[in-house]
Amino acid sequence: MLPIKRQLRSLPLKNYVIRALSTSRPSLHFPIDKKTSTSQDEMDHFNQLASTWWDVDGPQRILHKMNLLRMDFIQETLRNSIDLNQDVESPDEEIYIPGYNIDLLPKPIAEQIIAEQELKREELVKSQPKLKALDIGCGGGILSESLARLKQIESVKGVDLSTDVLEAAKLHQRLDPSLHDKLQYRLSAVEDISKDEQFDIITMFEMLEHVNYPNEVLKSALGHIKPGGWLFISTINRDFISWFTTIFMGEHVLKIVPVGTHHLDKYINETELQDWFKEQKDFKVANSKGCIYLPFNGWSFTDSPNVGNFFMAIQRTK
Repeated sequence: MLPIKRQLRSLPLKNYVIRALSTSRPSLHFPIDKKTSTSQDEMDHFNQLASTWWDVDGPQRILHKMNLLRMDFIQETLRNSIDLNQDVESPDEEIYIPGYNIDLLPKPIAEQIIAEQELKREELVKSQPKLKALDIGCGGGILSESLARLKQIESVKGVDLSTDVLEAAKLHQRLDPSLHDKLQYRLSAVEDISKDEQFDIITMFEMLEHVNYPNEVLKSALGHIKPGGWLFISTINRDFISWFTTIFMGEHVLKIVPVGTHHLDKYINETELQDWFKEQKDFKVANSKGCIYLPFNGWSFTDSPNVGNFFMAIQRTK
């Protein structure tokens, strides 16, 4: 497969390097121990943030706000993937699923249909086996803890290569005894995880834009997903709007993100990920949504995954 490349024009950057999902070695000025690792500069940057990782009003406040959207995306995708009539033995027992926009129906009827669907969905969720999750690039554990608190989750394993940030995650975990047996953290690259370890859910949120070889990270992650399991991703499109919002405004003007957090040449377009997953046997992109941060409103979903930040859900089909 040829490296996926897309040349950007009219960006306020010189000597722009396209990284995308290429497996070729970039021009770097630091030692690389793992193909799925980030640069030493970025590692040092995140280690410096460790002491304030759980300060909801500190440098990571925008990440705390985004976590609400992360959890909504995961739970909505999982719930919508449930076949409401999977165990039905007769047509009379079937839950009605209209083949058209339910908003076209009178409001009382639409509400009754939705209520019946949700009731059935809750029953099926409770009857399903609990899920094992792997949070790659877990950082200080903001998402890992949220996942571990879900009733349908059996266990969560968070892995990261930042020692100081992982220590912050472990210290915060101790504040909630209910997480003791459900959540564990490891200093590990994804390729060092035993091939025998399989998961129902793997997450890589705000992570791909910080690694040197996203192609290798994705391949390693896919090898740990159970049949029917899910990979959840969020990252940033490589475009002018992303540079303007995440770097110029976010880091330098509004200062809601620490300077140096983002690098435009490491952003990956949603279309590039779509194309890459089309070539991965037994995997399909099931959902993709854009998201935007508004200073006075927080994060919200958009219908434009090709602009700015985006979420993606990929399912292993067999």
